[in-house]
Amino acid sequence: MKQIESMLIIGCGNMGGAMLDGWLAAGYSPKTFTVVDPKREELPQGVELLRELPEGRSFDSILLGVKPQMLGDVVHDVEKLAGPDVVMLSILAGVQLDTLAERFPRATNVRVMPNLAVALGKAPVALAAKDLPEADQAVIKTFMDPLGTPEWIDESDFDLVTALAGSGPGFVYRFIDALAKGATAQGLPADQAERLAVAMVEGASALAADSPHNAGELARRVASPGGVTQAGLDVLDDGEAINKLMENTLATARDRSLAMAEEARSGD
Repeated sequence: MKQIESMLIIGCGNMGGAMLDGWLAAGYSPKTFTVVDPKREELPQGVELLRELPEGRSFDSILLGVKPQMLGDVVHDVEKLAGPDVVMLSILAGVQLDTLAERFPRATNVRVMPNLAVALGKAPVALAAKDLPEADQAVIKTFMDPLGTPEWIDESDFDLVTALAGSGPGFVYRFIDALAKGATAQGLPADQAERLAVAMVEGASALAADSPHNAGELARRVASPGGVTQAGLDVLDDGEAINKLMENTLATARDRSLAMAEEARSGD
């Protein structure tokens, strides 16, 4: 597999646009990317925008960014572009590799699960493929490196990783919102509570990323016995409340991803 030097992005919504922003911020030339999107009004300067799929052109890779339920609508025309030298990168939630292989049998199919932090180069990016040589994995990982921390995983773990790394920001945002609302309920102005909660989570995340200790150990280290932090942790830990809440949250999100996979298989 040669290095990826050209990409056709089919559907440039929130996630596709964030990935495009991440690659451009990392120094990729806008000429690397061609976008097909019937509704997108603007793109970063230098990125070609088309309303329909191009004819008579070839690309090293195709990023499939349409809504999963639209796969059946575009597969016929996209397959014409997905030749044996093309890397098909799919960010379609729930659409499994077997489904992609049925629709794009000539291409190298790769599932990709990012989150919106790709725009900042700060996202975990899960990658899955079948029987892909290590050298080819390295080519794809190198292309994904500017978006954050790409990792190859087994597809059997993809739905759970989708819940954790793909949906996880939504859960973190809900936690930030709950922190701010909790402080507001105790008398802090709402706008100030929001600023402090966001800044606190940003700093705590940066410290966790830079620390040799895991998050559980960091929590232990910032909590003095009988102190303020420990008093709050005791509430979260009572009956393993927070652990059970997160387990149920991730399991429910994972199960929805599995259901979407079944819907994709039977959608045609």
